[in-house]
Amino acid sequence: MKRSAVIVAVALSLGGCATTNPGASGVTGFAGQPTRPSAQPAGQAIIKAMAGGLVGGNAGAGLSSSEKVQALEAEYRALEYSPVGQKVTWGDRASGRFGEVVAAQPYRVGSQDCRQYTHTVSVGTAQNVARGTACRNPDGSWTPLT
Repeated sequence: MKRSAVIVAVALSLGGCATTNPGASGVTGFAGQPTRPSAQPAGQAIIKAMAGGLVGGNAGAGLSSSEKVQALEAEYRALEYSPVGQKVTWGDRASGRFGEVVAAQPYRVGSQDCRQYTHTVSVGTAQNVARGTACRNPDGSWTPLT
C-alpha cells in the first residue's frame, strides 16, 4: 500500500515539470524546447526578429511577400530546431518557386548561440544561394549578423 502512495506522489510531483508559460519571453519548455518568443502570429514575429533574413537580400529577389514569409519561417526552423546539415524546405517544386535552408553546427560567441546557414532559393530556372550567420537572442528570436 505504501508503494502505491509513493508512486502516485512521484507522478504528481513530476507532472508539474512539463508545464511552461508559452506566452513568456525566453522560457524554455520541457526537454529544453524553446517556446515562441511572443504572442504575435509566428510569421510576423519571425519576420520582425530576423530583419528579412537571407531572403531579404538578392536571394529573395522575385519572391512574393507570402513566399518570403515561408522562406523566413524555414530559416527560423533550420536555426532553431534542425540538426546539422538537415534541409528545411519551403514552397512548391511543381511551380518552380521553392527553397531549402541548411544550418551548420551551433557555436557560442560570448553568451550567445550562433549558427551559420545557407539558403538556396529557386525561382523558375534561376537559383540563388545565400550564406549567413545568425545569433539567438535571449527572447528566443534569431538575428542575422550584418
